[in-house]
Amino acid sequence: MGKKIKKEVEPPPKDVFDPFMIESKKAATVVLMLRSPEEEILAKACEALYKFALKGEENKATLLELGAVEPLTKLLTHEDKIVRRNATMIFGILSSNNDVKKLLRELDVMNSVIAQLAPEEEVVIHEFASLCLANMSAEYTSKVQIFEHGGLEPLIRLLSSPDPDVKKNSMECIYNLVQDFQCRTTLQELNAIPPILELLKSEYPVIQLLALKTLGVITKDKESRTMLRDNQGLDHLIKILETKELNDLHVEALAVIANCFEDMDTMVQIRQTGGLKKLLSFAENSTIPDIQKNAAKAIAKAAYDPENRKLFHEQEVEKCLVAFLGSENDGTKIAASQAISAMCENSGSKDFFNNQGIPQLIQLLKSDNEEVREAAALALANLTTCNPANANAAAEADGIDPLINVLSSKRDGAIANAATVLMNMAMQEPLRLNIQNHDIMHAIISPLRSANTVVQSKAALAVATTACDVEARTELRNSGGLEPLVELLRSKNDEVRKHASWAVMVCAGDELTANELCRLGALDILEEVNLSGTRRNKFSELAYNKLLNNNLSLKYSQTGYLSSSNIINDGFYDYGRINPGTKLLPLKELCLQEPSDRRAVLLINSKSDVSPPSSVEDKSDVGYGRSISSLSSLRRSSKEKTKKNSYHFSAGFGSPIEDKSEPASGRNTVVSKSATKEKGWRKGRGKKEEEKVKEEEEVMAVPKFVGEGSSDKEWCPPSDPDFSMYVYEVTKSILPIINIKEQIEVLAKYVAEKMGGGITKEKMPDFSWELHISELKFQLKSNVIPIGHVKKGIFYHRALLFKALADRIGIGCSLVRGEYGRAWNEVMLQNESRKGVIGGLPTTEVYVVDLMFHPGGLMKLRSREADLYRLL
Repeated sequence: MGKKIKKEVEPPPKDVFDPFMIESKKAATVVLMLRSPEEEILAKACEALYKFALKGEENKATLLELGAVEPLTKLLTHEDKIVRRNATMIFGILSSNNDVKKLLRELDVMNSVIAQLAPEEEVVIHEFASLCLANMSAEYTSKVQIFEHGGLEPLIRLLSSPDPDVKKNSMECIYNLVQDFQCRTTLQELNAIPPILELLKSEYPVIQLLALKTLGVITKDKESRTMLRDNQGLDHLIKILETKELNDLHVEALAVIANCFEDMDTMVQIRQTGGLKKLLSFAENSTIPDIQKNAAKAIAKAAYDPENRKLFHEQEVEKCLVAFLGSENDGTKIAASQAISAMCENSGSKDFFNNQGIPQLIQLLKSDNEEVREAAALALANLTTCNPANANAAAEADGIDPLINVLSSKRDGAIANAATVLMNMAMQEPLRLNIQNHDIMHAIISPLRSANTVVQSKAALAVATTACDVEARTELRNSGGLEPLVELLRSKNDEVRKHASWAVMVCAGDELTANELCRLGALDILEEVNLSGTRRNKFSELAYNKLLNNNLSLKYSQTGYLSSSNIINDGFYDYGRINPGTKLLPLKELCLQEPSDRRAVLLINSKSDVSPPSSVEDKSDVGYGRSISSLSSLRRSSKEKTKKNSYHFSAGFGSPIEDKSEPASGRNTVVSKSATKEKGWRKGRGKKEEEKVKEEEEVMAVPKFVGEGSSDKEWCPPSDPDFSMYVYEVTKSILPIINIKEQIEVLAKYVAEKMGGGITKEKMPDFSWELHISELKFQLKSNVIPIGHVKKGIFYHRALLFKALADRIGIGCSLVRGEYGRAWNEVMLQNESRKGVIGGLPTTEVYVVDLMFHPGGLMKLRSREADLYRLL
């Protein structure tokens, strides 16, 4: 045998790099390896970086600083599956860092990540790609990118993955995406409800919870609720509620059912299957506050539909809500109160809460939690609206004090609701008096000053309903409540302006308050409002007229009309016609002006200053610096006669004209249709006269000296002894006459006699009344002339004197200003010759009183004779 020869090993080629093993202890080195062209190195580098990033947030930030993110994004599309998988795993971990998320959005890698959700990819890739998307979808910009790159469809497909982590990540991402309406719409088109419902059967609670949260969002849309119902989703939800072991899911399941309650068909289905009763029983017996809260919210949402309210009432949902009010959890109390507010639209529910519910709500008003107080006040506001029984129940439960305390709450809603309840209660007089006794007028001032328009509106309404008597208005005035009320008249909000006008109209019911309102500028503001075509309203017009009724001088100058209910008192003056928006100067200022060529101002004043002269006929000096004797005793006796005979007149004869609705301009000839009203009016006149006498006695007890000594003495209007004598004479001679028509005729002749007698039309040009008025101006050194000084008067002088004297003896008449110095009086008398159709009642007709041509003559209104008298 030959000797064996050892085979020599061939050396490697000179152009090939010899492999070697390297061990790196720095992440920076591994990051550099991400740019290697070798797949094995890339795979191992990614694996090492994945383990490094998994250790904590600081390592993720380190990799970001080392610039690892950008080369990793290129590896997502690498041809090698292992490299691609490892890169995806890194992004699944890194994407939880906010700075990394921001960089990924800038690098626009969303399309590459979504591509990893393809069905042919490994489950591991699905898991980490979906995790990356779930982390990214927490921000709005990323949501938009995922949606625009079609990420929703593969995510829905992965809900059926066998891997629970893939399901969990996909469900979490979908939950974040459906917060946007557009994504919810697309979700319906992709039929995502069935796979989501399937996840409710998962053995992993986190997946079930995410599925319920997602359903809670998407069932806010009607189409999704319909799909849920069609896929028997309600059965799944009720089963969850019935399973005690799933109590950690009960709150979210109830939230989904709450959304479904808004759908009528779903409600019917729940009731028919007995689910509604189970649900209410479950909520009532549950000890978990959030379950009771969500149940109450569900009822509140559904109760806005009338049919749902009916179904709830049939299931006695009220008992459940009353039980919720006793919860220790404030959120449950708030939700229950809101549900009661919604159920109040059902009359049966409203009646139920009368005995059960209102006392508990009153107790909630005393809570330290402002939101609880607001919700309770809202429920009480709805319960007491148009329901006197519930308003009484609230008062009987000692609710007035807590309600008034809520007016000082920090929450505007609570204040507005409390004011509404007090307003509803004040509709009944006994309750109104009770409310007034609890210092409501002082408490309402703060809401009137609120910057919130709803609070302002409700506060003004509360004033309108509670300030219905003199005591309440006096308290409001003394507490400084009129000033903020007047300021609300300037509001740009229509409701606030309307309700403030209503309140001003009510407050103007007594003279002192009306005068204070005028002093604060209410009359000027209302006049400005009424001149606007967009800002005025019915209440602003009524309030303006009501204030004018306490300033008859301004009313007559602006409107040219005084009704029979507008009683002329001392201090009234006729300045003549003024245009809307023009200021009427006060009497004192007019008296201090020098005589001019403008129309004389006619003054009505039967009061005297002091009584040094012994006779009323001593009129040697008629200047305004002197004083005359008092006729208070004569007027007192006349008032007593008026009181005795006033009922006598009204019982047998027609009532005077009653102006119910007075326009801002022009005359109003609306008359009372019933003579019976005038009887009460006549009695009222007697009382007013008696009160006036008492006032005069008080005034006379402390004489006011004018023009003596220093200039700081109180100013008094010019006295008019002649007019005082007129009052005395007509009271003595005309008041005792029983027949009202005869009274009118005699008074007309008396007025004509004092004003120069009857004058024929032919002699009118020769009746030198202008010269007489000019002489009086010169003699008195003023444009203001007391009516008693006028001895030659024409239409407007005589009509004013007739009205002033008629008011003193209880004859109802109106005063109407015409054109070119014309003015006349209208009275209403019964016509006994014609009977009414119904009940045979006598009819009433309006007559114009002739004071010029044939004094004492009565001309039927709108007759040719009356028209000539008014126009010629």
